[in-house]
Amino acid sequence: MASSSSPVIESTPPPPWESLPPEITAAILQKLGAVEILMTAVKVCPTWWRVSKEYPSIWRCINMQDSNVLRPVLLVKMCRCAVDLSQGQLTEININGFGTHDMILYISERSSQLKSLQLVNCRGILFASVVEAITNFPLLEELHLQQLDCMITVNGIETIGISCPLLKSLSFCDRKKKSMNFNNLGFYDAPGIECDKIAEAIAQNMPGLFQLQLIGSKLTDVGLKAILCGCPNLVSLDLRGCFNVFTCADVEQLCLERIKDLKLPRDSMDGYDFGADDSDDSDDDYGYGYGYDCDYDNHGRLDDDEHYFGRDYDDGYHDPDDVVIYDNEYAYENY
Repeated sequence: MASSSSPVIESTPPPPWESLPPEITAAILQKLGAVEILMTAVKVCPTWWRVSKEYPSIWRCINMQDSNVLRPVLLVKMCRCAVDLSQGQLTEININGFGTHDMILYISERSSQLKSLQLVNCRGILFASVVEAITNFPLLEELHLQQLDCMITVNGIETIGISCPLLKSLSFCDRKKKSMNFNNLGFYDAPGIECDKIAEAIAQNMPGLFQLQLIGSKLTDVGLKAILCGCPNLVSLDLRGCFNVFTCADVEQLCLERIKDLKLPRDSMDGYDFGADDSDDSDDDYGYGYGYDCDYDNHGRLDDDEHYFGRDYDDGYHDPDDVVIYDNEYAYENY
């Protein structure tokens, strides 16, 4: 009687990326953004998931932007997750289009090594929240606050200067890119006294600045001259939209002599580095300057799941069930 033999089943070799040294895998993941890693890369294989958790160097620089696909509240949760994975090694974070008071404080409590902070169009974060957070960033060298619908204050500038003695680059802009057409705009009717006080606070508390951007400020020659005198290392100055300056020829001449990279009030916005929301906005009728009010509560908390940014989450937003938010029980269906 012929003997029967069981068929030989050949095992499928693992994909080549699973056998890469973890340092190389970490270098690959570092090229991706935080959202791509948390939503996609960690589901490629258990190795990538493990490396993303065990190598905080992947998370030293976090870039996150609202793509109008994910709910802002989910982006906030993912941002916190990325900060946790950095294990205190975060040095640079760039947030565009979302954020809350609690989120910026969460970052500050876990990121004492931070050197660069950029917030663009983050309407849920007030300037007061930023100032409170920055007291935990003694190594901060770059601060960029773009299109935040809130009031910048003298006390806040003073606190930032005291808390961040290494600050070299500072940027403020309170207008959306889509509206930055200065050709048909006249001079402001409102006085620039408050903006001059802010400029004087910059001069008195941030003498180490090399770069300063004040797009749309109402400062006058008084404030500008204070900056030129108080910031002797300044080599780059952006005054686009600052139509109250250069009423005195000597101040303009001083700028031209001192500043290597000078952008004048009516220069084009080409090359503006910070992204903006180009969608229609009924609240976009305010003038330039740092004096308009915000439609937020006293704590800048807008993390309610149904009213964040006034958006309707049943129309156009995607909140996938399989988004990976790290915990101790993450499991793969196929492993």
